[in-house]
Amino acid sequence: MNKVYPSAAEALRGVVKDEQLLAVGGFGLCGIPEALIAALRDSGVRGLTVISNNAGVDGFGLGQLLETRQIRKMISSYVGENKEFERQYLAGELELEFTPQGTLAEKLRAGGAGIPAFFTKTGVGTVVAEGKELREFDGATYVMERALAPEVSLVKAYKADRSGNLVFRRTARNFNPACAMAGEITVVEVEQLVETGEIDPDAVHLPGIYVHRIVVNAKPEKRIEKRTLSEKKGG
Repeated sequence: MNKVYPSAAEALRGVVKDEQLLAVGGFGLCGIPEALIAALRDSGVRGLTVISNNAGVDGFGLGQLLETRQIRKMISSYVGENKEFERQYLAGELELEFTPQGTLAEKLRAGGAGIPAFFTKTGVGTVVAEGKELREFDGATYVMERALAPEVSLVKAYKADRSGNLVFRRTARNFNPACAMAGEITVVEVEQLVETGEIDPDAVHLPGIYVHRIVVNAKPEKRIEKRTLSEKKGG
């Protein structure tokens, strides 16, 4: 089975559609599938519900899909770097399901493991728990959280072989493995593609069984989300 596609647009062809539930890897702008997000924008699909730790920044990452109004709802942990997100949410144009970061990671992990739900203390007594089942274990109250199983996951890895075995680079690993495991169809953007067998099995971070399509983006932009510089001493 050939998993390698010639472009991000081809990798998404026949996979994405309107009103879909998608997961997108990344943490801020670190480890986001830049080419796949741009191709998703260009596909014109609308009414999307997107699971992602945050929503990019204005004009880049998932911020591009907010500008084109292709996202109907975000399931996220942190959205404070995107003014268009803020505007749409406050105007009632965008739905938002706030999820604590650890809970979001576990919801994706559970989805990938076939676990329908789990109980956690996180969020008990807050708006996070509103409308959800509460249960007591050993004298403590827990809230039930449902797993997330997106129809499509868009993931960024550093390297893949042609069978889809993946290697992530440092902090770009973040939410990407969990998104890949949870997706019914997982499309991965990589910087390097090697032949099957060239990656040491002990170096594989995620096995190819979770990967359905691969596209190479050898030179991603890798923007810095917020550049902070210290003042020059003696200046």
